[in-house]
Amino acid sequence: MLPKISKVALKAGKIDIKVMRSGTLQFQEFVIKRIPSPVGAYPVLSVDKFIDMSELLRLAEEYQLPVSAKNGTAFPKGKISKDFVGL
Repeated sequence: MLPKISKVALKAGKIDIKVMRSGTLQFQEFVIKRIPSPVGAYPVLSVDKFIDMSELLRLAEEYQLPVSAKNGTAFPKGKISKDFVGL
C-alpha cells in the first residue's frame, strides 16, 4: 500500500521533497514520469539533478515509489518495475 503522500504526488504529477545534496538540505521538485516497460508503463519520481544513491534509496523507501536522478534509479527494497505498473 502506498503512503498518502505518494498518492497525492501521483495525482498532482509533482512533489517538492527535502533532500540532502552536497551536504545541505534542499527542496527539489520531483516530477512523476511514466517509464515504458514490457509489462506496461510505471511511475517514477524524477529529478534532473545529481543526488547520492543513498539518498535516492532513502526516498524510494519513504515514498514506496521508484526514484530517479541523473546518476541512477532506486526502487524500494524487494520491489521491481512490474510492481508499480497500473499506478
